[in-house]
Amino acid sequence: MSEKAEPKGIFAAKRLSAHNRAEMREIFDRAIKLAERDKLRLKVPHEAKPVQKYRGMHYHYRPELFLQLQGRTDFQFPKESFSLNPDELCVIPAGVPHGEVVYPENGTPFRNLVAGFYNNTLSLHFAYEARPNHPDIEVIEFFDAPNLDVFLTLANSLAHTFQSQGPARESVIKGLLIALIGLFRNIVETGTGQLNSDIGKVFHAKCIVREQFANPELGVQNIAEHLGCSADYLSHLFHTETKERLTHYIQRIRIEGAILALETTSLNVSEIAYAAGFADPAYFARIFKQHKGMPPQEYRAQIDAHRKQIELQPKTVFYDRLDFTHGKPKVALVPDRPASAPHDAVALSRAGVVSGNKG
Repeated sequence: MSEKAEPKGIFAAKRLSAHNRAEMREIFDRAIKLAERDKLRLKVPHEAKPVQKYRGMHYHYRPELFLQLQGRTDFQFPKESFSLNPDELCVIPAGVPHGEVVYPENGTPFRNLVAGFYNNTLSLHFAYEARPNHPDIEVIEFFDAPNLDVFLTLANSLAHTFQSQGPARESVIKGLLIALIGLFRNIVETGTGQLNSDIGKVFHAKCIVREQFANPELGVQNIAEHLGCSADYLSHLFHTETKERLTHYIQRIRIEGAILALETTSLNVSEIAYAAGFADPAYFARIFKQHKGMPPQEYRAQIDAHRKQIELQPKTVFYDRLDFTHGKPKVALVPDRPASAPHDAVALSRAGVVSGNKG
Protein backbone atom coordinates (compact mmCIF):
# COMPACT_ATOMS: atom_id res chain seq x y z
CA MET A 1 0.00 0.00 0.00
CA SER A 2 1.30 3.42 -0.83
CA GLU A 3 0.95 6.31 1.61
CA LYS A 4 -1.83 7.83 -0.52
CA ALA A 5 -3.74 4.58 -0.86
CA GLU A 6 -3.54 3.76 2.82
CA PRO A 7 -6.14 6.24 4.18
CA LYS A 8 -8.82 5.10 1.71
CA GLY A 9 -9.13 1.83 3.58
CA ILE A 10 -9.66 3.73 6.81
CA PHE A 11 -12.51 5.72 5.24
CA ALA A 12 -14.30 2.63 3.95
CA ALA A 13 -13.38 0.17 6.68
CA LYS A 14 -15.97 -1.17 9.06
CA ARG A 15 -15.38 -2.02 12.70
CA LEU A 16 -14.99 -5.59 13.84
CA SER A 17 -18.26 -7.47 14.18
CA ALA A 18 -18.82 -10.15 16.83
CA HIS A 19 -18.03 -12.71 14.13
CA ASN A 20 -14.78 -10.89 13.23
CA ARG A 21 -13.71 -10.85 16.88
CA ALA A 22 -14.41 -14.55 17.27
CA GLU A 23 -12.44 -15.28 14.10
CA MET A 24 -9.53 -13.13 15.33
CA ARG A 25 -9.46 -14.96 18.67
CA GLU A 26 -9.33 -18.31 16.85
CA ILE A 27 -6.52 -17.06 14.61
CA PHE A 28 -4.41 -15.95 17.58
CA ASP A 29 -5.14 -19.20 19.45
CA ARG A 30 -3.92 -21.16 16.44
CA ALA A 31 -0.84 -18.93 16.06
CA ILE A 32 0.10 -19.55 19.71
CA LYS A 33 -0.14 -23.32 19.20
CA LEU A 34 1.97 -23.06 16.04
CA ALA A 35 4.59 -21.02 17.89
CA GLU A 36 4.66 -23.54 20.74
CA ARG A 37 5.42 -26.30 18.18
CA ASP A 38 7.98 -24.11 16.33
CA LYS A 39 5.67 -24.07 13.29
CA LEU A 40 5.11 -20.30 13.08
CA ARG A 41 7.87 -18.91 10.89
CA LEU A 42 9.13 -15.41 11.61
CA LYS A 43 10.49 -13.06 8.95
CA VAL A 44 12.14 -9.70 9.65
CA PRO A 45 13.84 -7.41 7.13
CA HIS A 46 17.37 -6.33 7.85
CA GLU A 47 17.70 -2.93 9.46
CA ALA A 48 18.04 -0.26 6.79
CA LYS A 49 18.71 3.41 7.31
CA PRO A 50 15.37 4.39 8.83
CA VAL A 51 12.84 7.03 7.78
CA GLN A 52 14.15 7.33 4.22
CA LYS A 53 11.70 7.95 1.37
CA TYR A 54 11.66 5.50 -1.54
CA ARG A 55 9.31 5.52 -4.49
CA GLY A 56 6.55 2.94 -4.06
CA MET A 57 7.36 2.42 -0.37
CA HIS A 58 6.19 3.83 2.93
CA TYR A 59 7.24 3.51 6.56
CA HIS A 60 5.80 3.87 10.05
CA TYR A 61 7.27 5.34 13.22
CA ARG A 62 6.45 2.18 15.15
CA PRO A 63 6.74 -1.53 14.28
CA GLU A 64 4.11 -3.21 12.14
CA LEU A 65 3.17 -6.91 12.23
CA PHE A 66 1.67 -9.04 9.46
CA LEU A 67 0.26 -12.53 10.04
CA GLN A 68 -0.43 -14.20 6.70
CA LEU A 69 -3.71 -16.13 6.61
CA GLN A 70 -4.31 -16.88 2.92
CA GLY A 71 -2.59 -16.12 -0.35
CA ARG A 72 0.81 -14.44 -0.44
CA THR A 73 2.34 -11.03 0.29
CA ASP A 74 5.50 -10.00 -1.52
CA PHE A 75 7.38 -7.38 0.50
CA GLN A 76 9.93 -5.05 -1.06
CA PHE A 77 12.53 -3.23 1.02
CA PRO A 78 15.36 -0.92 -0.04
CA LYS A 79 17.94 -3.73 -0.20
CA GLU A 80 15.98 -6.98 -0.10
CA SER A 81 12.62 -8.66 -0.70
CA PHE A 82 10.80 -11.74 0.51
CA SER A 83 7.40 -13.41 0.40
CA LEU A 84 5.09 -14.04 3.32
CA ASN A 85 3.03 -17.23 3.14
CA PRO A 86 0.30 -18.68 5.38
CA ASP A 87 1.44 -19.42 8.95
CA GLU A 88 4.25 -16.89 8.65
CA LEU A 89 4.55 -13.66 10.61
CA CYS A 90 6.50 -10.59 9.54
CA VAL A 91 7.71 -7.87 11.90
CA ILE A 92 8.73 -4.67 10.13
CA PRO A 93 10.80 -2.50 12.47
CA ALA A 94 9.96 1.16 12.93
CA GLY A 95 11.17 3.40 10.13
CA VAL A 96 11.95 0.63 7.64
CA PRO A 97 10.56 1.55 4.17
CA HIS A 98 8.52 -1.19 2.54
CA GLY A 99 6.04 -1.91 -0.21
CA GLU A 100 3.51 -4.73 -0.53
CA VAL A 101 2.12 -6.66 -3.48
CA VAL A 102 -0.45 -9.37 -2.74
CA TYR A 103 -1.61 -12.48 -4.61
CA PRO A 104 -4.27 -15.17 -4.25
CA GLU A 105 -2.84 -18.69 -4.28
CA ASN A 106 -4.20 -22.17 -4.91
CA GLY A 107 -7.71 -20.87 -5.43
CA THR A 108 -7.82 -19.00 -2.10
CA PRO A 109 -8.03 -15.20 -1.95
CA PHE A 110 -5.39 -13.09 -0.22
CA ARG A 111 -6.02 -12.26 3.42
CA ASN A 112 -3.85 -11.27 6.34
CA LEU A 113 -4.10 -9.84 9.85
CA VAL A 114 -2.18 -6.63 10.55
CA ALA A 115 -1.27 -5.00 13.86
CA GLY A 116 -0.31 -1.33 14.10
CA PHE A 117 0.71 0.83 17.05
CA TYR A 118 -0.31 4.42 17.75
CA ASN A 119 -0.42 6.63 20.86
CA ASN A 120 -1.67 4.47 23.73
CA THR A 121 -3.67 2.63 21.10
CA LEU A 122 -3.13 -0.41 18.91
CA SER A 123 -5.10 -1.42 15.85
CA LEU A 124 -5.90 -4.83 14.45
CA HIS A 125 -7.34 -5.20 10.99
CA PHE A 126 -8.05 -7.82 8.36
CA ALA A 127 -6.69 -6.95 4.93
CA TYR A 128 -8.06 -8.17 1.59
CA GLU A 129 -7.24 -7.69 -2.09
CA ALA A 130 -9.25 -4.57 -2.89
CA ARG A 131 -8.02 -4.49 -6.49
CA PRO A 132 -5.54 -6.71 -8.32
CA ASN A 133 -2.39 -7.09 -6.18
CA HIS A 134 -3.31 -4.15 -3.90
CA PRO A 135 -4.31 -4.80 -0.26
CA ASP A 136 -6.71 -2.66 1.71
CA ILE A 137 -8.47 -2.70 5.09
CA GLU A 138 -11.55 -4.88 5.35
CA VAL A 139 -12.47 -4.36 9.02
CA ILE A 140 -10.52 -2.62 11.77
CA GLU A 141 -10.65 -2.08 15.52
CA PHE A 142 -8.70 0.32 17.73
CA PHE A 143 -7.98 -0.87 21.27
CA ASP A 144 -6.94 1.26 24.23
CA ALA A 145 -3.52 0.00 25.33
CA PRO A 146 -2.18 1.74 28.44
CA ASN A 147 0.56 -0.93 28.44
CA LEU A 148 1.53 -0.14 24.84
CA ASP A 149 5.20 -0.04 25.85
CA VAL A 150 5.00 -3.78 26.61
CA PHE A 151 3.72 -4.55 23.10
CA LEU A 152 6.40 -2.33 21.57
CA THR A 153 9.17 -3.87 23.68
CA LEU A 154 8.17 -7.37 22.62
CA ALA A 155 7.90 -6.41 18.94
CA ASN A 156 11.23 -4.57 18.97
CA SER A 157 12.89 -7.42 20.85
CA LEU A 158 11.61 -9.90 18.27
CA ALA A 159 13.13 -7.88 15.44
CA HIS A 160 16.43 -7.42 17.28
CA THR A 161 16.72 -11.06 18.38
CA PHE A 162 15.92 -12.33 14.87
CA GLN A 163 18.98 -10.49 13.54
CA SER A 164 21.23 -11.64 16.40
CA GLN A 165 23.26 -14.84 16.69
CA GLY A 166 22.98 -15.51 20.42
CA PRO A 167 23.19 -19.11 21.68
CA ALA A 168 19.58 -19.04 22.92
CA ARG A 169 18.24 -17.19 19.86
CA GLU A 170 15.55 -19.70 18.88
CA SER A 171 14.26 -20.08 22.44
CA VAL A 172 14.08 -16.32 22.93
CA ILE A 173 12.23 -15.85 19.63
CA LYS A 174 9.75 -18.58 20.57
CA GLY A 175 9.08 -17.03 23.97
CA LEU A 176 8.68 -13.52 22.57
CA LEU A 177 6.31 -14.74 19.85
CA ILE A 178 4.08 -16.56 22.31
CA ALA A 179 4.04 -13.59 24.71
CA LEU A 180 3.22 -11.03 22.02
CA ILE A 181 0.54 -13.10 20.31
CA GLY A 182 -0.92 -13.92 23.72
CA LEU A 183 -1.26 -10.22 24.51
CA PHE A 184 -3.02 -9.66 21.18
CA ARG A 185 -5.32 -12.57 21.98
CA ASN A 186 -6.17 -11.10 25.38
CA ILE A 187 -6.89 -7.61 24.07
CA VAL A 188 -9.25 -8.99 21.42
CA GLU A 189 -11.09 -10.85 24.18
CA THR A 190 -11.34 -8.05 26.74
CA GLY A 191 -10.22 -4.82 25.11
CA THR A 192 -12.30 -1.84 24.14
CA GLY A 193 -11.46 1.57 22.84
CA GLN A 194 -12.89 5.03 23.22
CA LEU A 195 -12.35 5.50 19.50
CA ASN A 196 -14.79 2.70 18.76
CA SER A 197 -17.65 4.49 20.55
CA ASP A 198 -17.65 7.25 17.93
CA ILE A 199 -19.79 7.00 14.84
CA GLY A 200 -19.64 8.03 11.22
CA LYS A 201 -17.33 10.82 10.16
CA VAL A 202 -16.00 11.44 13.68
CA PHE A 203 -14.80 7.83 13.91
CA HIS A 204 -13.19 8.06 10.48
CA ALA A 205 -11.60 11.42 11.28
CA LYS A 206 -10.00 10.00 14.43
CA CYS A 207 -8.79 6.96 12.50
CA ILE A 208 -7.17 9.19 9.90
CA VAL A 209 -5.44 11.32 12.53
CA ARG A 210 -4.02 8.26 14.31
CA GLU A 211 -2.90 6.70 11.02
CA GLN A 212 -1.50 9.90 9.50
CA PHE A 213 -0.41 12.14 12.38
CA ALA A 214 3.22 12.00 11.18
CA ASN A 215 2.16 13.58 7.88
CA PRO A 216 2.88 17.34 8.15
CA GLU A 217 0.16 18.05 5.55
CA LEU A 218 -2.56 16.51 7.71
CA GLY A 219 -5.17 19.09 8.68
CA VAL A 220 -8.91 19.66 8.93
CA GLN A 221 -9.20 20.62 5.26
CA ASN A 222 -7.27 17.56 4.16
CA ILE A 223 -9.40 15.23 6.30
CA ALA A 224 -12.65 16.84 5.20
CA GLU A 225 -11.76 16.40 1.53
CA HIS A 226 -11.21 12.69 2.02
CA LEU A 227 -14.50 12.39 3.93
CA GLY A 228 -16.43 14.29 1.26
CA CYS A 229 -17.60 17.20 3.37
CA SER A 230 -16.62 20.78 4.13
CA ALA A 231 -14.02 21.65 6.72
CA ASP A 232 -16.52 23.83 8.61
CA TYR A 233 -19.07 21.01 8.76
CA LEU A 234 -16.51 18.48 9.94
CA SER A 235 -15.12 20.84 12.58
CA HIS A 236 -18.62 21.59 13.91
CA LEU A 237 -19.60 17.89 13.92
CA PHE A 238 -16.39 16.83 15.64
CA HIS A 239 -16.72 19.49 18.34
CA THR A 240 -20.40 18.71 18.90
CA GLU A 241 -19.79 14.97 19.40
CA THR A 242 -16.47 15.06 21.26
CA LYS A 243 -16.44 18.52 22.95
CA GLU A 244 -12.95 18.94 21.49
CA ARG A 245 -11.90 20.86 18.40
CA LEU A 246 -10.47 18.74 15.60
CA THR A 247 -7.41 21.00 15.31
CA HIS A 248 -6.73 20.47 19.02
CA TYR A 249 -7.25 16.71 18.64
CA ILE A 250 -4.66 16.57 15.85
CA GLN A 251 -2.18 18.51 17.98
CA ARG A 252 -2.88 16.36 21.04
CA ILE A 253 -2.30 13.09 19.17
CA ARG A 254 0.94 14.48 17.75
CA ILE A 255 2.13 15.63 21.17
CA GLU A 256 1.24 12.25 22.71
CA GLY A 257 3.40 10.62 20.05
CA ALA A 258 6.23 13.03 20.81
CA ILE A 259 5.97 12.30 24.55
CA LEU A 260 6.25 8.58 23.89
CA ALA A 261 9.32 9.21 21.71
CA LEU A 262 10.92 11.43 24.38
CA GLU A 263 10.38 8.73 26.98
CA THR A 264 11.43 5.68 24.97
CA THR A 265 13.89 6.74 22.23
CA SER A 266 17.19 8.55 21.89
CA LEU A 267 15.98 10.69 18.98
CA ASN A 268 16.82 14.36 19.35
CA VAL A 269 14.05 16.94 19.67
CA SER A 270 14.17 17.98 16.01
CA GLU A 271 13.88 14.37 14.85
CA ILE A 272 10.94 13.83 17.19
CA ALA A 273 9.29 17.01 15.90
CA TYR A 274 9.45 15.77 12.30
CA ALA A 275 8.34 12.27 13.32
CA ALA A 276 5.30 13.76 15.06
CA GLY A 277 4.22 15.67 11.95
CA PHE A 278 5.63 19.13 12.74
CA ALA A 279 7.47 20.77 9.85
CA ASP A 280 9.14 23.29 12.20
CA PRO A 281 10.90 22.12 15.39
CA ALA A 282 10.57 25.60 16.93
CA TYR A 283 6.80 25.54 16.41
CA PHE A 284 6.74 22.02 17.87
CA ALA A 285 8.52 23.28 20.98
CA ARG A 286 5.93 26.04 21.43
CA ILE A 287 2.98 23.66 21.04
CA PHE A 288 4.61 21.13 23.34
CA LYS A 289 5.01 23.77 26.03
CA GLN A 290 1.34 24.74 25.68
CA HIS A 291 0.33 21.12 26.33
CA LYS A 292 2.89 20.14 28.98
CA GLY A 293 3.86 23.48 30.56
CA MET A 294 7.54 23.06 29.68
CA PRO A 295 9.70 22.70 26.56
CA PRO A 296 10.49 19.18 25.30
CA GLN A 297 14.15 19.41 26.41
CA GLU A 298 13.07 20.13 29.99
CA TYR A 299 10.49 17.32 29.87
CA ARG A 300 13.19 14.84 28.84
CA ALA A 301 15.53 16.19 31.53
CA GLN A 302 12.84 15.53 34.15
CA ILE A 303 12.45 11.97 32.87
CA ASP A 304 16.21 11.43 33.15
CA ALA A 305 16.26 12.93 36.65
CA HIS A 306 13.43 10.65 37.75
CA ARG A 307 15.30 7.61 36.44
CA LYS A 308 18.40 8.64 38.38
CA GLN A 309 16.33 9.00 41.55
CA ILE A 310 15.11 5.44 41.10
CA GLU A 311 18.71 4.27 40.73
CA LEU A 312 19.59 5.92 44.07
CA GLN A 313 16.95 3.93 45.90
CA PRO A 314 17.95 0.85 47.94
CA LYS A 315 18.61 -2.25 45.90
CA THR A 316 17.25 -4.50 48.64
CA VAL A 317 15.11 -3.73 51.70
CA PHE A 318 15.61 -6.04 54.67
CA TYR A 319 13.49 -5.96 57.82
CA ASP A 320 16.32 -4.33 59.77
CA ARG A 321 18.41 -2.50 57.15
CA LEU A 322 18.63 -1.06 53.65
CA ASP A 323 21.08 -2.38 51.10
CA PHE A 324 22.32 0.15 48.54
CA THR A 325 24.85 -2.16 46.92
CA HIS A 326 24.43 -4.72 44.17
CA GLY A 327 23.94 -7.79 46.30
CA LYS A 328 26.38 -7.02 49.12
CA PRO A 329 25.06 -5.56 52.40
CA LYS A 330 26.43 -2.10 53.15
CA VAL A 331 27.25 -3.12 56.75
CA ALA A 332 29.79 -5.64 55.48
CA LEU A 333 31.84 -2.73 54.15
CA VAL A 334 32.20 -1.12 57.59
CA PRO A 335 35.74 -1.83 58.90
CA ASP A 336 36.52 -3.63 62.16
CA ARG A 337 33.09 -5.20 62.41
CA PRO A 338 32.92 -9.00 62.54
CA ALA A 339 30.70 -10.17 59.74
CA SER A 340 29.66 -13.23 61.78
CA ALA A 341 27.78 -11.23 64.38
CA PRO A 342 24.26 -10.58 63.02
CA HIS A 343 23.36 -8.37 66.03
CA ASP A 344 26.04 -5.90 64.85
CA ALA A 345 24.09 -5.28 61.66
CA VAL A 346 21.00 -4.49 63.70
CA ALA A 347 22.97 -2.15 65.94
CA LEU A 348 24.53 -0.35 62.99
CA SER A 349 21.16 0.07 61.38
CA ARG A 350 19.67 1.52 64.58
CA ALA A 351 22.65 3.82 64.97
CA GLY A 352 22.03 5.25 61.53
CA VAL A 353 25.15 3.94 59.82
CA VAL A 354 23.13 2.24 57.09
CA SER A 355 19.95 4.26 56.99
CA GLY A 356 21.94 7.47 57.03
CA ASN A 357 23.57 6.58 53.74
CA LYS A 358 21.39 8.04 51.02
CA GLY A 359 23.78 7.31 48.19
